[in-house]
Amino acid sequence: MSEPGYQKPDLALLGAEHVARYRETNGEVGYEWNGVSALLLTTTGRKSGEARTNALIFGRDGDNYLVVASKGGAPTPPAWYLNLQAEPKAEIQVKAEHIAVTAHTAEGAERDRLWEVVTGYWPNYNAYQSRTDRVIPIVVLTPSRGGDSV
Repeated sequence: MSEPGYQKPDLALLGAEHVARYRETNGEVGYEWNGVSALLLTTTGRKSGEARTNALIFGRDGDNYLVVASKGGAPTPPAWYLNLQAEPKAEIQVKAEHIAVTAHTAEGAERDRLWEVVTGYWPNYNAYQSRTDRVIPIVVLTPSRGGDSV
């Protein structure tokens, strides 16, 4: 299947292995992924209460970090997004830095503006959006006041 604008990524580093290598190397392995930057997002499991970590592509909007709950265009959002809806306080790791953040989902004009930002660094989001009827959420991760690292 060929989709306009879709570039098949190299999936050699994915999932738990991506998280482990990123942690072991403070991002020296895993920060750069398919020509974009990746961070580690740790949420609290909404059912288990346990810490859950995912490696995600990210961008920036001022001081905020942007992640996209695309799940490749699946009909349901990723678990990490549901976790953030239940508990918006989370932690990200960007290279060696650990940052406490609070998440919110961009809506309306903010989402429209940020969609241009995120598709600018990962055009595949447009293909993912074409695969699903749901509006793919853009999550804004705002560092805690005072820039506290955790």
